[in-house]
Amino acid sequence: MKNIIEKGLNQVEKNGEIKSIQPVPGGDINDAYYVRSKQREYFVKLNQQMGKSFFDFEAEGLSIIRNTGTIDVPIVYGVLKDGQTQIPMLWMEWVNGNEKENTETVLGEKLAALHLKEGPGYGYEGRGYIGKLPHENYLSSSWLAYFRKIRLEEQIKLGRTRGTMSGERYIKLMSLLELLDKWIPDKPLSSTLHGDLWGGNWITGEDGKPYLIDPSILYGDHEFEIAFTELFGGFSESFYDTYRSVFPLSPEYEDRKELYQLYYLLVHLNMFGEAYGNAVDRIVKRYVG
Repeated sequence: MKNIIEKGLNQVEKNGEIKSIQPVPGGDINDAYYVRSKQREYFVKLNQQMGKSFFDFEAEGLSIIRNTGTIDVPIVYGVLKDGQTQIPMLWMEWVNGNEKENTETVLGEKLAALHLKEGPGYGYEGRGYIGKLPHENYLSSSWLAYFRKIRLEEQIKLGRTRGTMSGERYIKLMSLLELLDKWIPDKPLSSTLHGDLWGGNWITGEDGKPYLIDPSILYGDHEFEIAFTELFGGFSESFYDTYRSVFPLSPEYEDRKELYQLYYLLVHLNMFGEAYGNAVDRIVKRYVG
């Protein structure tokens, strides 16, 4: 990978010279590296299995979040492709720091501010990715219609081809699609959403400042995002208390929360297999019986 990274640096910096390259552990989708040149420090991601559009989408999401002026994200220096191997690379600012006592309080406040930035509709224009799974995207005038078709129905169809959704599970999921209007609002505020906000997709910079990373950008119901933060944990009570003080959740949130979590569980079921099947079945049973 060193030769590929060296070629990438030459596209980012004129006459760039690498002083240090170190692998960065922790990701399960991309290869990641800390790179230090004469000029600055970089975080570089490579993926031999995905096309350049995979990182283009991530870079677009970071740019949209940055342009809201609400919460920090790493600077993107370029989405590049090695001319020989065609391996895509995402070159970003290296962010490193330690949490302070109020870091998650600030995260809650700034995330709420991001969610209060209204989008042009529901969804996002152009193909997107959730994890490493591609999905089609479009802007809709209805959050209910978008959530049903693009977020749930598309994962159900993918599960049919992968063998993760069949038999009674498939029948009940299809029944659930017809009942969504009981719980999912049609026209909530079109919030700017990170789209994949679990505990590993925010980091801490200098002075304890929170940064969002790895977005799967979309516009939609802010409760969709908050529901996912609760699915796997990792967020403190101070985060939620501060968030709710800026952007309250609806009285119906608890009724629809697991439906929003269902989408992410379907994604995990399609990516990682039956370990997530019981959680999917439990939620579907709650709403369909």
